[in-house]
Amino acid sequence: MASPGEAPTGSGKRRPTISDVARAAGVAKSAVSYALNDKPGVSKEKRRHILAVAERIGWQPSSAARALMGTRVGLMGLVLNRPARLLGLEPFYMELISGMQEVLGPLDIALALQIVEAGADELAVYRSWAAKREVDAVVVTDISQRDPRLALLRDLGLPAVVLSPPLAQADPTGFGPPEQASAMPWLWTDDITGMRMALRYLVALGHRRIARVAGISRYLHTTARTTALRQEAARLGLPEPAILTTDYSQEQGADATRSLLIGQPRPTAIIYDNDVMAATALQVARELHLEVPRQLSVIAWDDSMIAHLTAPKLTSIKVDVHAYGMRVASALDGLAEGSLVESGPFGLAGLEVRDSTGAAPAAD
Repeated sequence: MASPGEAPTGSGKRRPTISDVARAAGVAKSAVSYALNDKPGVSKEKRRHILAVAERIGWQPSSAARALMGTRVGLMGLVLNRPARLLGLEPFYMELISGMQEVLGPLDIALALQIVEAGADELAVYRSWAAKREVDAVVVTDISQRDPRLALLRDLGLPAVVLSPPLAQADPTGFGPPEQASAMPWLWTDDITGMRMALRYLVALGHRRIARVAGISRYLHTTARTTALRQEAARLGLPEPAILTTDYSQEQGADATRSLLIGQPRPTAIIYDNDVMAATALQVARELHLEVPRQLSVIAWDDSMIAHLTAPKLTSIKVDVHAYGMRVASALDGLAEGSLVESGPFGLAGLEVRDSTGAAPAAD
């Protein structure tokens, strides 16, 4: 039987982690890291004690940790491939980083944020980080089909948490999870339930001509939302929804909204893939002398502070992005110390009904 604070060992049990060693030895995780990596910061007596405890409970570095020479540098990496000017307009990433920092800060772990504007540049960052052992693990976002980053990270031995639904969820009629999914944990928000919920709500209000202004089409989370919208619309007997794709920016969101609203037949409701584009849609509606929600209902995604500041306030598909960031940070810390981190969805989407949605126009 394991002593108090020790992790169970043996067949079918999880591998002991640095946290388990720290609890069993009665010391801080940082002291364990110093001792296991033969770094200054602990006395000889404490080092011997920690090493003895680690051996007794069966601690061993994971393959990912061995790939990084068994060291922890106290730094996690996040590379965002998008124009820097757009990052400040995306509340999602600000909330995600805020949630990550809430977990990483008390652990004395920093977050290295790198902004690039080309896929080749992102791959180069990962190669540099791995070669110099500059980060313990990385977060990978905006996954697409046959994404080259996954194979590269696997080959580099760089631990990674992937923020995306796997292919099987993104397209239930499609390809199944990628080969690399078993090598790194995938965490994703509930895009499918959120889209179905929004569509059913609009139908309950009498809407039938429903459109969507989407994000970048190659991303798996965009595919997941598109698939859910089309399947649910067919199930409810609705016409095929019009879907226009954008780069998530105000400019492209406005252009897509104008295109939909001056076209025929004009939609009576539009679902947007982020709050920024939905807020811009309110301006476009005023420009075209359309009243929201009397003539047009608008639903946003993520429910950031923007949704509360517009007039009218935005009905939103709600995702707790801050808590999602905290979950991601915990997964990163677990990977870095050799824990097994399970893949899976995060939370359940909800619908926050506000002033931007109403009954379909009587003539519809």
